[in-house]
Order: sequence, then structure tokens, then C-alpha cells
Amino acid sequence: MKSLDELKKLRNKSLHSIQTRSTDNKPQIIIGMGTCGIAAGARKVLNSIMEEINEKELDIIITQTGCIGMCEKEPLIDVKMPNEPSITYGHVTSENVKKIISEHVINGNIVESLAIAKRES
Repeated sequence: MKSLDELKKLRNKSLHSIQTRSTDNKPQIIIGMGTCGIAAGARKVLNSIMEEINEKELDIIITQTGCIGMCEKEPLIDVKMPNEPSITYGHVTSENVKKIISEHVINGNIVESLAIAKRES
């Protein structure tokens, strides 16, 4: 960087990049990583989600949040597909991550046996 103009151009390019990023058209998985979730195995579930997404080369946004408020149902994950309601899955284990990803994220079918809530966003 040799001038103020170069810095301004870099700033404008970065701002444009940030503003044009949209999560509306990508699936999102949000995992509860409060102390209750971690104690119930959320770290292992998060690792399983990341492994499954990498293995299947899926373009999915993964984020973490604090306590979701249903400690008795931890680990909890929300799956938000574009233009669909958010589905919360409870008692998620590493073993059923594959099922959630293949059935819900890839094929669009809610895994009813694990779903505990449906929210319009």
C-alpha cells in the first residue's frame, strides 16, 4: 500500500464484497454451543457436521450460537434451507448427522424422528 487512494480502493472493494455476500441462497446449519450443548456432545456433533459437509463437498454455512434454551434436548442444531422454515433437531448425535445432511440438506426431507421445532424466519 503506497497511497491513500490504494487504501480507499481496497476498502471499497472489501465493502462491496461484504455487502454482496448473501446467506439467503445457501443452506445454513447452526449448532448450539452453550455450556449445556458442549456438555451434551455438541463439539463432537459439530466436527461430524464439518466432516460430512467436506466429504460431500457441500456449500453450506455453518455457524455456532450460545444456548438455544432447550437444554434437555441438547445437542441442538437448526437447519435453514433457502426459502424454507428453520427446523430444529434435538438429541443430535454424530451418528445421525449423516441422516440429517443426506435427508434434509441434500434431499429436502425433514427427519421427523429428530425434528423438535419448525420456525418461519
